Formats: sequence, C-alpha cells, structure tokens
Amino acid sequence: MLLNILLAIVVSASIDSTTLMLGDQTDLHLRVTHEKSEQVEMPNFGDQLQDGIEIVDKTIVDTLALKDGRVQLDQYLTLTSFKDSLFSVNPIAVVSGEDTFWTDPLALNVVQPFEVDTTLAITDIKDIEKAPIWWWGIIRWILLGLLLAGLGVGAYYLVRWYLKNRKETEEAPIDPELLRPADEVALEKLDAIKAAKIWKDGKIKEYQTELTDVVREYISRRFDVQSTEKTSDETLKELKPLLVNGNLSFVTGDGKDLYGKLSKMLQLADLVKFAKWHTTPDENELALNTAYDFVKETRPVNDGNDGNDGNDGNDGNDGNDGNDGNDANDEEE
Repeated sequence: MLLNILLAIVVSASIDSTTLMLGDQTDLHLRVTHEKSEQVEMPNFGDQLQDGIEIVDKTIVDTLALKDGRVQLDQYLTLTSFKDSLFSVNPIAVVSGEDTFWTDPLALNVVQPFEVDTTLAITDIKDIEKAPIWWWGIIRWILLGLLLAGLGVGAYYLVRWYLKNRKETEEAPIDPELLRPADEVALEKLDAIKAAKIWKDGKIKEYQTELTDVVREYISRRFDVQSTEKTSDETLKELKPLLVNGNLSFVTGDGKDLYGKLSKMLQLADLVKFAKWHTTPDENELALNTAYDFVKETRPVNDGNDGNDGNDGNDGNDGNDGNDGNDANDEEE
C-alpha cells in the first residue's frame, strides 16, 4: 500500500455479495486511480477468474477524469460458481510500466441451496409423463368458435335485410301529391269536402277531422311546421310568430285576423273530436270557409296558381259564396 501511495496509483476490488447460492451471480468491482502522467495496463480477463469461479460477463473499462486531475478506471465482472466452497479470491494485478500493483484478497462463499443425500443410489432419469387433457380449454375454444360462427351468420342476415329494405325504399313510388304545390292539393281536397258535406248526415266528427287534416297537411308543407305530429296548441304556437308578427311577406290578408280564425277552427275541431261537441250548420260552414281563406291567403303568389282561383268556383269571397250555395241547397232540400 505504501508503494501505491508513493507512485500515486491505487487499486482496489470489492464484491457485491460475498455469499451466494450455487449458480447465482454477483459482481466484482475493480477500480484503479492514477495520475494522468501514469500509463496503466488493466488485466485481461478470460472465462474464469480462477479455478471454480467463472466470469459470466464483463464491462469495458470506464475512464473518468476526477476534479483533482487524477484519472479513475472502473471495470465490473459478473461472477458465478457451481462449486459448493469457500473461495479466497486471488489478488488482481494491475501493471504500470515495470511496476505491478495488487488488490487485496477477497472471500466468496458459495453454498448449496439444498442437501444431497449421498447414501441413496443414483437413479435414472424419469420417463416423460403425458400431460392431462385440459377439457375446459377445449370446451372454451369450441364455445368461442360457435359464438364467432353465430355472429357471422347474424351479420350476414343483417346485411342482407339492410340491402333488401334499402332497395325497397329506393323503389318505393313517390306520392304524386308531393310533386304538386301544397295549396293546389289542399284546395282540391277542400272542394271534395265541400261537395260531400258529410256533416249533414250526422258525421260531424268525421267532417271536422277531414277538414283539419287538410289544413294540417298544408301547414306542414307550406310552413315547414310538422303540424300532423303536433297538437293544435303546439301548431298555433309555431305559427304565431309567422302570421301575427308579420314575418311572412306572402300573407295577402290580415295575418292577425287569419291567425285568430285558424285558432277558433282548430279549437272547435278539438271540441268535436275529444269532447263530443255538436256544432251548428253555420259553424261547420264557417270552418270550411276559414280553411279556404287560410290556404288562399298564405299560398305562393308567383307560382302560377292564381289561375286556379276559378277552379275553386268561389274566388274573391269564397266564404260568402259558399254560404250562398249552401243556403240554396238547403232550400232545395
């Protein structure tokens, strides 16, 4: 050690674990510290450190410059042993020029993890045993296969059903009424209701239902308000800003007055349909005239339907003319 200090070269070795089980591994750390001016030759390790101690792995020498100007060399050896024994690890030599420096000797104790009964006779290797059949694993794979097959069949019929229904939907004929102007269809149906006058046969509920259905269908197409799927109050609530507030420039009459008449007509129809209300002939005629006025005063003004007014037979004052005609019919009856 005194020689090491005088030459400013220090070598050391340490073992992480001095006791290990047979076949386990431990690291030996070799460190050399010297002046920059010194040339040091590290040992060249083979597969064995010494008899009974094998070197499993080794790192390259790591060089580190210290703050005091000295140089530090580090190398790690991974050791193992398959011999139950207490080893005295020989000192490791490091050469610098003509001088050799040695580490201190180390102790490594390798122990047997189990006791071997040497009194028993040596026996042959056991025969290969057949692994038991794992029935649950086989059943699980069969069930998984059946599940995948079921999903495949279900997906096939689902796609087939979808394609069939899509084809039927594409081939479904378009309602001719949807290709005609909404006001034209509505006026035509009102003319049919006017001609039938089923309320005179006591079919007041049927009359009011047909009349409001025509108006609701017209509202749904003309104002984009799904009136056929809404109650009277819901329909009137959505129409109010359009008619009363004057948000529709094509309303030819008084929007507020038109809204009031429509409201009374729908409320009367609800009383007949749900409260078994009995209307008078004048109320029935007034409801029809209100339907006529609502369609005519809200229909488009530039779609060429002005010429259809003559078809109504009651253009201009359809409500009054209708009453006159009905009065004449009543007198004939």
